Amino acid sequence: MLAWLPYDDLAAAEQALGPLPEGVEFEPFRTADTPPQRVDEVGFFVVPYLSGTSPLDRIGEMTSLEVVQTQTAGYEEILPLVPPGVTLCNAAGVHDASTAELALALILANGRHLDIYARQQSEGLWKGRWGNALADKRVLILGYGRIGSAIERRLSGFEVASVTKVASRARDDIHGVEELPQLLPEADIVIVIAPHTEQTDKIINAETLALMPDDALLVNMARGKLVDTDALVAETSSGRLRAALDVTEPEPLPADHPLWTSSGVTISPHVGGASSAFTPRTNALISQQLGRWARGEQLDNVVRAAQQGESA
Repeated sequence: MLAWLPYDDLAAAEQALGPLPEGVEFEPFRTADTPPQRVDEVGFFVVPYLSGTSPLDRIGEMTSLEVVQTQTAGYEEILPLVPPGVTLCNAAGVHDASTAELALALILANGRHLDIYARQQSEGLWKGRWGNALADKRVLILGYGRIGSAIERRLSGFEVASVTKVASRARDDIHGVEELPQLLPEADIVIVIAPHTEQTDKIINAETLALMPDDALLVNMARGKLVDTDALVAETSSGRLRAALDVTEPEPLPADHPLWTSSGVTISPHVGGASSAFTPRTNALISQQLGRWARGEQLDNVVRAAQQGESA
């Protein structure tokens, strides 16, 4: 049983994961440009972090492959490449804390002009501005799941007026996405954290942006393709809406793109999961999944099972 894991050597792997399960061999695969040699023997493959789809260029040669484990929650680019007979698992839960923290950081930075003050610091300029507090704001979370729940927990200490939860379908106290036209006019802050699918592509567009109140803040922590960039530029460049974005479309954002200079826009370079919380949570997930695979047990975070079309 051969596993390709994102560690430099066996000592590093066992330091991160503990002793490997009995019968499991290890080969390092940290970057897409250095694939291991035993491509026809690998059974469990952890895709290197933020490496795109290139590590799967030779997946047709991986004739013993049983499991592809990502280190990201998103998997839409990888899913079409994984053949029938191979189980695909994502890293749901790994990025919850980091992404939720950054969502609040972006909201606070935008509202209290921390990005502007940081630029003023390099100039030695002491000039204050009236800010937007998070307190008393009506918050809408679009795509309420594990990360959305983590964001809600962190909002609880900021005295927000309300939190409205929206998901693909209504249940309990969660609204269905079809209710957005009625909900958006009552939201001061809209946090987007839904997966990118055909249904969510450009779900935030000229029509939905027009429903948001003046001076409302759009926060995108999901994928850039959920937002119509041209429509967002139109609303922010006029000063009617503000935006805090960890993801954009296109990405990376070209240096001359108008979003960089649009009024009230704060941008971070897709670093929602890039914090000290990533490594221990990723190591724990890989260790658990590797053990389950070695013992023939049901894996967690299965987004498509070995039989084509089965998912969880």
